[in-house]
Amino acid sequence: MVYKFTMLSDEIDDFVRVVSIDSEAKFIDLHNAILDSVNFEKNQMTSFFICNENWEKGQEVTLVEMESSSEYDNLTMDETTLEELLTDENQKILYVFDMMSDRVFFIELTEIIPLKNLKNAVCLTSQGDAPEQIMIDDGILVVPKATTIDENFYGDEDYELDELDEEGFGEMNFDDSSLFAEDPKF
Repeated sequence: MVYKFTMLSDEIDDFVRVVSIDSEAKFIDLHNAILDSVNFEKNQMTSFFICNENWEKGQEVTLVEMESSSEYDNLTMDETTLEELLTDENQKILYVFDMMSDRVFFIELTEIIPLKNLKNAVCLTSQGDAPEQIMIDDGILVVPKATTIDENFYGDEDYELDELDEEGFGEMNFDDSSLFAEDPKF
């Protein structure tokens, strides 16, 4: 079977994407098709939420395995097929593409085409500009960049022992057995 999804954004009125994908594809394939259709970088945490007819979140499908105390199973995109969770036309899904600001695409399974197969996902309709991928609360765009963390990351290259506040960070005498008297390991 082939699933046809229609994707909308509440941020941009004329934004529409229609993607067709095989029902046996995994959620990671839909994730990649979505990101490709909007030219987003693939370096951000994202999640799908299966929703009811009122767009209330249900089962989550995450990009990477995460510990969860929710009532739902812990499902990942690379292990879960679309047909496992999506069986009815008009099924609603939220795709959270900006976890920090909880920004989403609203996706609906608009058509199920039986007796057809599709090797790769296809974007059938691309209308309007996509919203910015990452925003912070005051509306300033944050572009993720690769960073290198080295030994100077915390500014410790200028550390001097005599700069410590003696009251807060005095020297500890490890020869003082009274420090460890209550713990039998010492």
